Amino acid sequence: MTLTLYNTLTRRQEPFQTVEPGKVKMYYCGVTVYDYCHLGHARACIVWDVVRRYLQFIGYEVRYIQNFTDIDDKILNRAREENSSMEAVADRFIKAYFEDMARLGIKEADEYPRATHTMNGIQRLIHDLENKGFAYPADGDVYYEVRQFVEYGKLSGRKLEDMQAGKSDRVNLEDPEYQKKKDPFDFALWKAAKPGEPAWESPWGAGRPGWHIECSAMVRDRLGDTIDIHAGGADLIFPHHENEIAQSEAVTGKPLARYWLHNGMVKVDGEKMSKSLGNFITIRELLDRGVDPMAVRLFVLTAQYRTPIDFTDEAIAAATNGWHTIKEGLFFGYQHGEKLGWDLGTGNIPIPSTQYPVPNPYIERFQELVNDDFNFPGGLTVLFELAKELIREGNILVHQGKTETSPDQLQSQWQTLVTLAGVLGLEAKPEVRTSTIEGLSDVEIEVKIQQRQQARIAKNFAESDRLRDELQAQGITLIDSRDGTRWHRN
Repeated sequence: MTLTLYNTLTRRQEPFQTVEPGKVKMYYCGVTVYDYCHLGHARACIVWDVVRRYLQFIGYEVRYIQNFTDIDDKILNRAREENSSMEAVADRFIKAYFEDMARLGIKEADEYPRATHTMNGIQRLIHDLENKGFAYPADGDVYYEVRQFVEYGKLSGRKLEDMQAGKSDRVNLEDPEYQKKKDPFDFALWKAAKPGEPAWESPWGAGRPGWHIECSAMVRDRLGDTIDIHAGGADLIFPHHENEIAQSEAVTGKPLARYWLHNGMVKVDGEKMSKSLGNFITIRELLDRGVDPMAVRLFVLTAQYRTPIDFTDEAIAAATNGWHTIKEGLFFGYQHGEKLGWDLGTGNIPIPSTQYPVPNPYIERFQELVNDDFNFPGGLTVLFELAKELIREGNILVHQGKTETSPDQLQSQWQTLVTLAGVLGLEAKPEVRTSTIEGLSDVEIEVKIQQRQQARIAKNFAESDRLRDELQAQGITLIDSRDGTRWHRN
């Protein structure tokens, strides 16, 4: 069961082999911090979070770096609009980023380098490019000479000749920046300071870095010359990642990354998400509507990560229903473990084990599916199979007082579900009430809700109403919808 990945660079699926055995160096091009994160960011962050989790699950030691672009024209424009500073805008939206990601269950990266904190590395890389003949200064700016790098275009598949044919009518010959360049394809590594903008001293004068050089420098500083995985959205393939390759490999003479992985874009009701169309949805807007963060994760993971995904009300409703199924399976041990004679942990909640019988057919099938270019939709089928089997056994236990499957086997199945769900970042664990306030615990409430659900399925509406009234009398309000039953304490 060898892990194989589709490599954007080679345009084929390849066996995964790391630079250093057993270790993965992974870099994800993060966000430009001028606004709240949207659904496209949610998809990318969830995908690469799960990729990292899976690599760790199959035994790799992963060093995961994600950058923040904290100097950019968009940030500067936002600062001007708000009569603020670039640093204040960046800090505010970096804080918001961590808040949003925590709600989605995204594990923090090992390090979050910022462009403004990497200025020495950026200037060192530009200096190296200049010495090797790939960069030239021009009136306070520094440009990369694209035609000097003979492999330019190898990631995107674009050829300069083809791009040249369609570019002539889009070039503004009066543009001062254009006039500084030796060639229209050359791009800025360093930009001379403009009045009122933040600037850093450099050998070429006060200024700030171009966008592309920032990531090349951060990769080099934090992970070295060659990394295993460079990840990002498909919209970054050209020019950003193409330019990263040109900058880094011109200096080191080594591949910047062994594998280039790109996630597909998010559409909303079939259209590209944009503020102008009014379909721009931030993560916090979506979650504040009451959409479960785990349903968002499930929505993302039900699509192959490289393909576009369409966000619709129907799609999120289906993901919500799917999450309820998996969540009910995850609750099985908390609801029925004691009755089945399982070992119990603190607070009478069984503690799931990461150990599972070997061989474990569920684990083996999960890995076989996911090893095919991170086929998370395939992996989810194993989780649904486990969850539905546990739900069925729970129903039998409630009605007949015993299960068809042995308690030991059920415990193994539940622990396997908890483990695999954790690999995908899907978690549902009722909290134990430790205060002295009288009332039902979260676990007891969930058990009552499941009993009521079974009564409704059996058309025993008198019992269903009795359980609802019992909960209401103890300050618990139930809200039934097509997506299941939610509850809250009054």
